[in-house]
Amino acid sequence: MEVKIINKSKHAMPQYATPLSAGMDLRANIDEPIKIGSLERVMVPTGIFIALPEGYEAQIRPRSGLAAKHGLTVLNTPGTIDADYRGEIKVILVNLSPEPFIIEDGERVCQMVIAKHEHVEWKEVETLDETERGAGGFGHTGVK
Repeated sequence: MEVKIINKSKHAMPQYATPLSAGMDLRANIDEPIKIGSLERVMVPTGIFIALPEGYEAQIRPRSGLAAKHGLTVLNTPGTIDADYRGEIKVILVNLSPEPFIIEDGERVCQMVIAKHEHVEWKEVETLDETERGAGGFGHTGVK
């Protein structure tokens, strides 16, 4: 699939780390390091602009290494970039650890996954089909 991209960053184009990777790493494009204190959030610019085809979205997801080692995650996971958005991709990061974290220029801060989606047409009804689960939610199947 071909996607138009403008790279105004100082870094290489987003790319897949391995042939079977679902996401591409996006890098911080900043002039000076950003310190994120415990429980603070920041918006990190990437310098990347894209034009997705209709019916697709870009999902912004955390990097597992940053989350596991440093408690850093994407606040609105997954963040959605709609096909009609043409602005710079920025990433909302939050530090869930008790220690501050420093983001350096060029650091890989998130993953971007391109995904197909559908639009629905609502059909209003009086009842829904019955299922075995029914209205059971949040822990209704127990702990074992």
